[in-house]
Amino acid sequence: MTVYTLGQASALALGGRASALGRRRGGLTPWRPARTGGACHTGTPVRRDSVEAGTFEEQFFASPEKGETDRLLRAARRALDIGRRLRREARAGSRVLDTAETAIAALTAGAVRVFEELLTLSRLNRGRVFPSYDHLAAATGLGRATIARSLRALEAAGLLVTQRRFTRVEGDGAGPRYAQTSNAYRPALPRRLLALLPRALRPAPLPDDQIQRDADHVDEQAGMRNALSCRELAMVTVGGQLGKVLARLGAALDATWRESHDDPQSLIESNRMVGMNRAGFARDPNS
Repeated sequence: MTVYTLGQASALALGGRASALGRRRGGLTPWRPARTGGACHTGTPVRRDSVEAGTFEEQFFASPEKGETDRLLRAARRALDIGRRLRREARAGSRVLDTAETAIAALTAGAVRVFEELLTLSRLNRGRVFPSYDHLAAATGLGRATIARSLRALEAAGLLVTQRRFTRVEGDGAGPRYAQTSNAYRPALPRRLLALLPRALRPAPLPDDQIQRDADHVDEQAGMRNALSCRELAMVTVGGQLGKVLARLGAALDATWRESHDDPQSLIESNRMVGMNRAGFARDPNS
């Protein structure tokens, strides 16, 4: 039987309880080792659904058009007023809120203030928005807990798209090390909010010719992607280390596909010979 001191027993008990609470509440989870059986060298916590920084930002961020951030801020402020009205009607029992209306009713003045700061950063940095909680707290005068609640409320309402990120950390010893870094944010205007906004705040509908041009462009892009090899498709759609690994696998698949089509006699030639033989048999009177 193993004997523990009081301090060791307390540390073991608190460690097990903390890990259990983290699993139940969906908090930090340790970075899982690879399926090959390699051990996690550091145990650095990385949040679920995180993506390595520098591998997706070009596809994630979008530079706002002229006046777009101002329109989004006006829509968010009007959504705050709509949410207050929805809460009053729900308390009075005259309306039952659906999921989208409940998310809009949960917006607060602090959430709109945080959204305003994110829009300012988007306008100044051409859509590249990845501030830390400390930066948002200093810019808005709100606490970190309020910042976290506001970001969750904005994401639930559809006004914000959030992507968690992690970075590789240099260190001694074998194996990579990871650390959580600031999230990436992209402001948005959801369709469920457009239906509640007045007509003056809704974006003007696109002309029919622009809609047709956009559809043609989508079809053209799809055709170009279908014409790419496996290696080229991996290089275009995925970046970073994962893209390099997938590109090598795609090159191997391309080589295998080419080898499978190196038959000295093509299917067309085989079918032609079979047809000639059948014709010869048909002309033979002794058949």
